[in-house]
Amino acid sequence: MCGLAGFVNYPDLKSLVEEANRIQFHRGPDNQGTFIHNNFALAHQRLSIIDLDKRSDQPLVKDDLVIVFNGEIYNYKELRQELVANHPVNFATEGDTEVVLELYRALGPEALHKLKGMFAFAILNIKRNELFIARDPFGIKPVFYRKEQGKFAFASELKTLTKLPGFTTNIDKSGLAASMNYLWLPGERSIFSESRKLGAGHYMQISLSGETTITKYYHLPTDAGSGATTPNNVDQLDNILQDSIARHMVADVPVSAFLSGGLDSSLITKIAKKHNPKLSTYTIATTTEDKKIESMPDDQVYARRLAEREGFDHHEIVIEPNIVELLPKLVYHLDEPIGDPAAINTYLISKEARDKDVKVLLSGMGADEIFFGYRRQLATYMALEYQRLPASVRRVIASGAKKLPVRYKDKGLKLSRWAKRFTTFSDLPPNEMYRRSFSYYDDQSLNNLFSDDFEEVISLQRNDFIQTFKSGYEGDVINKMCQTDIKMFMEALNLTYTDRASMAASVEVRVPFIDKEVIEFAMDLPGEMKYQKRKSKYLLKMVSERHLSKDLVHRDKASFGAPIRSWISGPLRPMVDDLLTPDTIRRRGIFDHKSIGQMIENDRQGKSDFAYQIYQLLTFELWHQTYCD
Repeated sequence: MCGLAGFVNYPDLKSLVEEANRIQFHRGPDNQGTFIHNNFALAHQRLSIIDLDKRSDQPLVKDDLVIVFNGEIYNYKELRQELVANHPVNFATEGDTEVVLELYRALGPEALHKLKGMFAFAILNIKRNELFIARDPFGIKPVFYRKEQGKFAFASELKTLTKLPGFTTNIDKSGLAASMNYLWLPGERSIFSESRKLGAGHYMQISLSGETTITKYYHLPTDAGSGATTPNNVDQLDNILQDSIARHMVADVPVSAFLSGGLDSSLITKIAKKHNPKLSTYTIATTTEDKKIESMPDDQVYARRLAEREGFDHHEIVIEPNIVELLPKLVYHLDEPIGDPAAINTYLISKEARDKDVKVLLSGMGADEIFFGYRRQLATYMALEYQRLPASVRRVIASGAKKLPVRYKDKGLKLSRWAKRFTTFSDLPPNEMYRRSFSYYDDQSLNNLFSDDFEEVISLQRNDFIQTFKSGYEGDVINKMCQTDIKMFMEALNLTYTDRASMAASVEVRVPFIDKEVIEFAMDLPGEMKYQKRKSKYLLKMVSERHLSKDLVHRDKASFGAPIRSWISGPLRPMVDDLLTPDTIRRRGIFDHKSIGQMIENDRQGKSDFAYQIYQLLTFELWHQTYCD
């Protein structure tokens, strides 16, 4: 796991690569290297995990090829053997980076289909004066880029590109609207008009003149197989998951794990213990007061129970950070205005692990997306049944839900929050319904949030979402939701904040569920095998019963979140009052101060739950101060 950057046709390339290494130092504190040839320059920051020898430092130069690599290739030893058997290759290192370079030399872009792992890398062909950049199939590792007037630059982090000569921090309207509506930015858009992201499963080629071509090399399956749940399905999934977890344990340093107490991380840690009997685990815990306001389950109880049974070296981290001090730091590291406080959990766990000399953590991320585990997925499915009720009955229910308070005194009312949320989308068509379940505003309220008219931008975003939802799995609404989550939510939010927050603490996070074989198996399952007997993640739970006790497998769903409602009404309240005043909002000239003022008032009175919207507005203001002012 590392950081990388590169520049084509810029003046003073030496200063640019040195600055890139300084900015992205946290991604690779073990070594920083540079390479300059003609009008090309590469920078690399190394976090040493496979082949700790200095011979694997980067940029790695071999004959006429130079590589900078971020990520891990878990099948690199098999690929190395294949290369030696079929090509005249002499290896100078024992790591995966040289394998990627030689595989590309032998196969060109076709090499990407053989790689099992997470990656973003760039290879400079010195003879051809051409740069090749690729990103893994699901976007686990990031690539930002900027091209203008014959120049080209790329980096692992957006903040590096903002230091380029002439870079202007003009905000992209579509990116801004998305970050408010979803709390994250989907697809290849960046928050800045002058930068973009290379999409998951894409590669690009850049010539000496700065011309670029982009190619999509990986396509998610768009149709499921058929059949009922059988012991053979359970066996297959069990074997595939065990193989993936075994691959993800490949390292020359100890591998540890997140353990939330939920199904996914519990299953991964239990299987991972087979490969590391002294596995250490890390859990986030919340205070009693925060749980009360948030109505959060006792995750740490389940995590502690499993850790005691299995003898893990277990660490609990209570979320009592000085959030007022921590939030600006996280905003800086997240690069873009991302309003999911789960990034704080990831950073705190990663920092605690790093303080104990841990460099690698396993995560259960991805299982909810591919096996139908999110509440919004289930709520959408339930809404389709709810629509069978007479319209008059649904109107009465919706009217009653609107009047429900979301908080009584200092106690959060979770069922009221869910009921109010459910009735905002339960009468819509399936594609609109699922989009609304993602959204924190309806289209009119989102447009009203801004001081300018965003109606056209919002309409285009709605169309993009609906196209994604409709792009496969005809007649299988469960898999339509799963594929939408993989293409949008998983890449743009979960993997994004995980990479940036963990790397801020110089820690690599590995995601065994986000593995090509696992995802392709899961997406070949018909939806009925993911939701049966009113149980989400049905097939995965059948596998989990082979490894875990039933109290862990069938416990209530808990999100990997932070007590945001408690923070907004408590320690962050003075910051809200200071940074989201009508005068401040008017001076910024982006948002409508009346809409924001009304949200804050309704949230504080307990009439509506606007905690996440307020948190995102606060995040945006801090981000704007950091990157634009």
